[in-house]
Amino acid sequence: MLSGLAQASRLGIFRLLVEHAPDGLAVGEIGDKLGMANATLSFHLKELAHAGLVTRRPSGRHIFYTASIESMNQLVAYLTENCCAGAACDAAPQTRCGPSSRKDIAD
Repeated sequence: MLSGLAQASRLGIFRLLVEHAPDGLAVGEIGDKLGMANATLSFHLKELAHAGLVTRRPSGRHIFYTASIESMNQLVAYLTENCCAGAACDAAPQTRCGPSSRKDIAD
């Protein structure tokens, strides 16, 4: 999952989909909002899906992608629990990933 998010375009796509959770966005809308060519977008969406970070659902002639919030929450929980290799640490309080009404989150 981390390698899926380690690329700037994929991170941008995931952030956009988190902002539009739980409904997600059609592929065309994602491309329009991020100014990304269809072939490039398709490649990045495939990588995100392979990493378990997004899900796709066909709806008529469109394909919608949705951020897998539960998968991200599981990753954050795992990293928080294992951040210090079993030793006591001062990990930040657990927070849950999800859409926010705050616009400065993506900055």
